[in-house]
Amino acid sequence: MKIAILNERRPNETRVAGSPEVVKKLVGLGATVVVEKAAGAGSSMPDSVFTGAGATIAKDAQSALKDADIVLKIQRPMIAGESVDELSEFSAGQVLVCQMSAMGDPNYVEAMAKSGVTGFAMELMPRITRAQSMDILSSQSNLAGYKSVLDAASEFGRAFPMMMTAAGTIPPARVFIMGVGVAGLQAIATARRLGAIVSATDVRPATKEQVESLGATFVAFEDEEFLNAQTIGGYAKEMSEEYQVKQKAFVAETIKKQDIVICTALIPGRPAPVLVDEDMVKSMKPGSVIIDLAVEAGGNCPLSQMGKVVVKHDVKIVGHANVPGRLADDASKLFAKNLLNFLTPMMNGEGAVLQIDEEDEIIKGTMVTRDGEIVHPALRNAEEEEADAPETEQVGD
Repeated sequence: MKIAILNERRPNETRVAGSPEVVKKLVGLGATVVVEKAAGAGSSMPDSVFTGAGATIAKDAQSALKDADIVLKIQRPMIAGESVDELSEFSAGQVLVCQMSAMGDPNYVEAMAKSGVTGFAMELMPRITRAQSMDILSSQSNLAGYKSVLDAASEFGRAFPMMMTAAGTIPPARVFIMGVGVAGLQAIATARRLGAIVSATDVRPATKEQVESLGATFVAFEDEEFLNAQTIGGYAKEMSEEYQVKQKAFVAETIKKQDIVICTALIPGRPAPVLVDEDMVKSMKPGSVIIDLAVEAGGNCPLSQMGKVVVKHDVKIVGHANVPGRLADDASKLFAKNLLNFLTPMMNGEGAVLQIDEEDEIIKGTMVTRDGEIVHPALRNAEEEEADAPETEQVGD
């Protein structure tokens, strides 16, 4: 079995879908591992560390992909119409494992199906105990939450902890975390370690206890809708307009008192919800900082700009792209370990063929395409509904 690890060609991507430790374990499982030249350059992993772990180096993507059974990437390969058509280099029957953002781009999923590639979208990993070690969203969000606080501290013009000096006392910074998933919890913990006074909000009632267990204050408008605002999978539900108005007014009063606001709220397959509008930004103290971790999904603050730090109404708004990639070494190693944990159960059988059990809950949850068809239930149903929808008449002037 040949496993190819490719270079990442999308802008701002510094990670690699492999590490020396993971390569060594894949080789130990009987696989031949080929790494594209300089794939780990952005993650402080030169080609030599991969060859030392038992991999061979391919001069380009085409060489790495030749006769490969499994292909590992961080982000999905680009398709026709993008800057480079990476998918055209793949062969039918190959298995691709990566982050696909499958729910948000039906055109990509259709292209995958037409290519004949069996695609696993790791962001769709079911939230079950057995899959925790395979969850790329958790591993990468954990680092993003940590880095968001460091970025905030770097942009903020004051210290985080209270300091008592001969010249006077410096009050502690006030940090408000919006969205208490993995990133938010890590941001709370990191801000607390730096000595800030931390508060947090989320629409999921289960997060209140988690926030308070970390020593932060929980802030939310708690009504009946709030008590039922969580899916079975643990994700936040999209709230009604009525609740959003109530929560917005409640949170607006909190934001006025904050020095730093870190936004982490995402809804899978949907644009990021707006949490901090322009009026809230205007209400913040001069020199305050907003970190928008959802900027790549449209942003939790409409004033944020992807890849930029901007100043609006005397407030710094930070919209770094690919925040996990700002810690590329650790992010790559964790991502690669997630992929290894996903592949290992399918490599335990005899022979050189990956054994895919389509009845397994993890396979059902992540497999998007196979044998030229879209196989994921959510994506297949959406495609069928679109095909069955009646045509809309064009109304002339």
